[in-house]
Amino acid sequence: MSAPSTTLTRVWPRRLMTLFYWVLAVEFVIGAVTKYWPGPTFFGPAYSAKFADWGYPPYARFVVGTIELICAILLILPDRRFKFLGAATLVLVLTGAVTTHIVNHDPIYESVSAPTHLLIMAVIALATWPADWRDLFRSRSALTAQHGDST
Repeated sequence: MSAPSTTLTRVWPRRLMTLFYWVLAVEFVIGAVTKYWPGPTFFGPAYSAKFADWGYPPYARFVVGTIELICAILLILPDRRFKFLGAATLVLVLTGAVTTHIVNHDPIYESVSAPTHLLIMAVIALATWPADWRDLFRSRSALTAQHGDST
């Protein structure tokens, strides 16, 4: 009787984390799409106008949107090395977003998402931090042979 409950206790946390990664990925995909959207979005004015008001060049929104899209894909891949790369890159992007909101004195309702996601991505980056930085560049089979387990 203890085998099914043990299996259940191992499966549900993993499923919840997978769901959490998917929700975050969907949020960043929506954010990326709105950066490419030419007109106003359901978040407010067009990002072309927002980025111009913040003092960034017109192409910056495409760069940020592309990075967000790539990182969203990295977050849902099963290998924790990809999750780390996605989360660590988003920490850098979101640090810039938080700084932009602070410098431009944006209202709190426009500024709350960036620091919240920055904190979440920092926790994910720390949780998936590789034991050795070279592990980011090794193949999965080399990692398994070296560490004796699946990474």
